[in-house]
Amino acid sequence: MAFKRTTRVDSAFSMSSMTDIVFLLLIFFLVTSTLINPNALKLLLPKSTGQVSAKPTVSVSIKDWGEGRYTYHINGNEIPEEIETVEDDLIGLLQNEEDPTFSIYSDESVPIGEIVQVMNIAKRNHYKVILATQAE
Repeated sequence: MAFKRTTRVDSAFSMSSMTDIVFLLLIFFLVTSTLINPNALKLLLPKSTGQVSAKPTVSVSIKDWGEGRYTYHINGNEIPEEIETVEDDLIGLLQNEEDPTFSIYSDESVPIGEIVQVMNIAKRNHYKVILATQAE
C-alpha cells in the first residue's frame, strides 16, 4: 500500500528573522557604546590662532634643564618646586575658585610623561587644564 505525503518540505530559508536579530544587536551596541565614558582628562587645548574663554588664575611651568632634570614653577616663581609639592600648592591657590582652572607651560623638549603628571593632579582634584601653546 503506497502512502503519499500530504505535507511538502520547503527548502527555502527566510532571512527576515536573521536580519531582525542583527538589527537589534546593532542598536544594542550603538546605545551601549555611547554610555561608556572613557577615563580621560578633559583638556581645553587652545588653538594657536584663537583665544580660550577660560582665564586661568594659576600657571605651572615645566622647565627642561637637560640630562633628565625638570623643574616645576608655579605662577612664574623662580624658585623650583618638586612634583610632590605642586599638588598641595595648587590646592591652596585654587580652593576658593568657582571654576578652578590652571594652565601648563612647558618647553618643547619636556617629555609628555612630565606633563601628564601635572594633568593627573588636575584630574584628582577636578580642575580644568589649559595647555599653553605658542602663537603661529
